[in-house]
Amino acid sequence: MSSTMPAQPRASKSAPGVKLTLATGNNATLNMHTSSTALTSALTPQQYLQRITDLQQMDLQSAIDQMRTLISLYPQPVYKMAYYRKQTKNHWARDDPAFSFLQVAMVVASSIAYALAFRLGSVSAIIGFVVKSVLINWLGFGVIAATMGRLVANQHLMMSERSSSHVKQNVEWLYAFDVHCNSFVPLFVILYGVQFFLLPIVLGSSLLSLGVANTLYAVAFSWYCYLTHLGYRGEMALISKFIVSLSYRRHC
Repeated sequence: MSSTMPAQPRASKSAPGVKLTLATGNNATLNMHTSSTALTSALTPQQYLQRITDLQQMDLQSAIDQMRTLISLYPQPVYKMAYYRKQTKNHWARDDPAFSFLQVAMVVASSIAYALAFRLGSVSAIIGFVVKSVLINWLGFGVIAATMGRLVANQHLMMSERSSSHVKQNVEWLYAFDVHCNSFVPLFVILYGVQFFLLPIVLGSSLLSLGVANTLYAVAFSWYCYLTHLGYRGEMALISKFIVSLSYRRHC
């Protein structure tokens, strides 16, 4: 008398992102479902603006440290932080509005100082000057720079050839605005800070005044363009690194 043991199903390991269902019997079915990873920004401008109202959630010290790094000789670490945000939070842009909040506060303070230096007569004139400085010099210029930079980056700087394992990546508008905010730091230091103390020279009519004023603006906007270049070039490299990392994890 012989006994037969029922065949035991063999356990198999499924690849990451693949759900495997195995049934024994006459009607064995194999269902595979490849999960797709959403790589678009999880942070919207509305959510970003809502967080400005809660000062307790802002890391002001971290924002100050980043500003110090941006005016140093090695500003690249600020952009490398975007890669870690993408790995952990699935978006490149800052989710902490402390950086932008500090910049608005600095623009407001410097505008009041300039208004007093130029002896604007009324309080309404000072308030109008402050509002124009924030809405035009910082926000308006930033919106235009971020929109144009994002458009150029998505159309001309992204990889045109993609394999089946690559996921399309786009430059987020909030990240493009982050690039403007980063680049605005040295521009603010030079044109709002250094220039303020050089007003007696800059406002003169001599050749020296002309040279000093033009030099300040040339250095400020050159530094702005350099940090903008680092921001978009850095993200293109980080996107490539992220795609390689994602492809590696999918095939492990």
